[in-house]
Amino acid sequence: MNIRTTFAALIAGASFSLAPVASGAADFINVLTGGTSGVYYPMGVALSKIFTTALPDAKVQVQSTKASVENLNLLQQGKGEIGFSLGDSVKLAAEGDADAGFPAPLDKLRGIAAIYPNYIQIVASKESGITTLADLKGKSVSVGAPKSGTELNARAILEAAGMSYDDLGKVEYLPFAESVELMKNRQLDATLQSAGLGVASLKDLSTSIPITVVSVPADVVEKLGAPYVAGEIPAGTYEGQAETVPTVAVINYLVSSTAVSDDIAYAMTKAIFENLDELKAAHAAAGAIDVQKALLGMPIPVHPGAQKYYDEVGVKAQ
Repeated sequence: MNIRTTFAALIAGASFSLAPVASGAADFINVLTGGTSGVYYPMGVALSKIFTTALPDAKVQVQSTKASVENLNLLQQGKGEIGFSLGDSVKLAAEGDADAGFPAPLDKLRGIAAIYPNYIQIVASKESGITTLADLKGKSVSVGAPKSGTELNARAILEAAGMSYDDLGKVEYLPFAESVELMKNRQLDATLQSAGLGVASLKDLSTSIPITVVSVPADVVEKLGAPYVAGEIPAGTYEGQAETVPTVAVINYLVSSTAVSDDIAYAMTKAIFENLDELKAAHAAAGAIDVQKALLGMPIPVHPGAQKYYDEVGVKAQ
């Protein structure tokens, strides 16, 4: 299953509406995102603007976080109303995988929507000589913030390729922007970033130094299995990237919790899909959001409020 066929373009005829939805005066919506140089943050800012208009009585704010794992733990603790997360992190959170940052199952998480795929993008400086996954052996590599969704992806991909962190020369646990700065200063050979295509950090890197985008071959994708799927980084996504590069992708989800009322979850879900143009304007990755795929592979129970909206528009579980 190829990610480009799994995720259709924006649903045809998606309506653009900012009509207010009824909301209680005491409602508070904290949107949990990621680092400011990634995709979650600008999309979270767009969501906050949509929610501010759609729920005029609610107080809406955006919180920059370490992304998936932190977001899920904050939702479990009632410290956020909606947050972004990678699908594998959601699955591991529901299972209670201690190694992934979840000592116990997070039983209060509820799904809002499958949104766009994250592409695992492994980028090396051209002078490092890295052209394949195997070439990462003995090199300095940033794998993302500790126990972030990106770092969980890095562990999984290396394992599927028959490698581990022990095979690397040096492992750095850094956010996207910091990884890029080290590469610019020749203090790092490669960075693995799990994000939407055209992520700002890698665009910045590619315009600063010559790079090589490293492929993740089909046999590695097959070993990974669900929730990972095959994907491609189209030629020209980054400066100097002349060819399309095969890689692996994983679905992103918007997640809420049992602490959020059905009315608010319904209003948020409705507002998201009635204002897709606003999200697409924030980042091109939102172009893959399709209401007909909103329940695709959902690894946790759907929030009843979101389910009400999907029932209204005829979206079924997949």
